[in-house]
Amino acid sequence: MSRLAKSVGITATGQFYPQRIVNNHELAQMVDTSDEWIISRTGIKERRWVEPGVGSSDLGVEALKMALANRGITADDLDAIIACTVTPDMLFPCTAALIQTKVGATKAFGFDLNAACSSFLFGLSTAASMVASGACKRIAVVGCDVMSSIADKKDRNTVVLFGDGAGAVIVEEVEEGLGILDFEQKIDGKGAPHLFMPAGGSLKPATAETVAANEHCIYQNGQEVFKNAVREMAEVSRLMLDRNAIDPKDLKLFVPHQANNRIMEAAAKRLELPLERMANNIMYYANTTSATLPTAMHQSLEAGKVQKGDYVVLAAFGAGFTWGGMLMKWAY
Repeated sequence: MSRLAKSVGITATGQFYPQRIVNNHELAQMVDTSDEWIISRTGIKERRWVEPGVGSSDLGVEALKMALANRGITADDLDAIIACTVTPDMLFPCTAALIQTKVGATKAFGFDLNAACSSFLFGLSTAASMVASGACKRIAVVGCDVMSSIADKKDRNTVVLFGDGAGAVIVEEVEEGLGILDFEQKIDGKGAPHLFMPAGGSLKPATAETVAANEHCIYQNGQEVFKNAVREMAEVSRLMLDRNAIDPKDLKLFVPHQANNRIMEAAAKRLELPLERMANNIMYYANTTSATLPTAMHQSLEAGKVQKGDYVVLAAFGAGFTWGGMLMKWAY
């Protein structure tokens, strides 16, 4: 039985990546690393980076256009747009407003949601709850990030991990018994020192000194993030399966946040799932933060890995710490 008052689910997906491909050999010219070192530790072979002057909203618009086309509707059929991002084009106005005007969604309101790498998952549950309440009929949830804009190009431990991209979904009422069945969301601010961007906010505004010290770039304690991500993504997924009396063997697709191949495989192993039932696009796109879940899901659908009525679990973990999961019975 669904946690929502109505049957609500995803009815279309879309994605977009910039054209520029940055492979590991190119990164080896920037920092002390190698193709073998990166692949063995992360599973990443290449990633996409934007050209100067391209923002998260630009990627989000293209992903949303694809989702709208796949659904067979126009932007004016949207009641709201939730932009999930940690790299907004600017602090204000919100990225959702920029997407709204660029795509021509004249009837939609919107807002941004930032829960780090869990942003899309939190945005999806928010949209589903809004539709189930009757407040909205149809909502676009867009995960879009330009992580190359905040990656330290001198830090081999982080610059190799991130890429740019966007994914979008349409959320609305679906056939009874299908759609989003359950979700669980968590946050623990004690994890903040292990994954954050030191400067650029109200606590430490931008100065010449913060820029010179690269404090507007990502800092990560990899070991702490790794062990917490594996445990929490697996446990939250198991929690939802157990309370809905679903055997993991009946799960058709597990879509974990695409942070690191070792994290993803370790989480799948804890669920006793074969790797062929785990969505995985990290090799060619790296960690696109808010875009990993919708793009991995879109690509799995395109590959025919999910059919109507199949059980699908999403799981995410990000800075904050934030984490959570969602159980769906695919609606189309």
